[in-house]
Amino acid sequence: MDYMTTAEFAEKWHISQRRVAIYCKEGRIEGAVLIGRMWMIPKNTEKPDDPRRVRKMGHSDK
Repeated sequence: MDYMTTAEFAEKWHISQRRVAIYCKEGRIEGAVLIGRMWMIPKNTEKPDDPRRVRKMGHSDK
């Protein structure tokens, strides 16, 4: 299986390297493994949803 680093995924997903590492640490990226101090992530991984984002619900006028 081919792997990429958090830096490579940060560039691919347009987020910070730290955010990618947090996803790995929280177990939100399946197949990510910590080798020494570096997270290795399977190349075909999809970006997980960001739990910090609040979905805005539209309200209807009555």
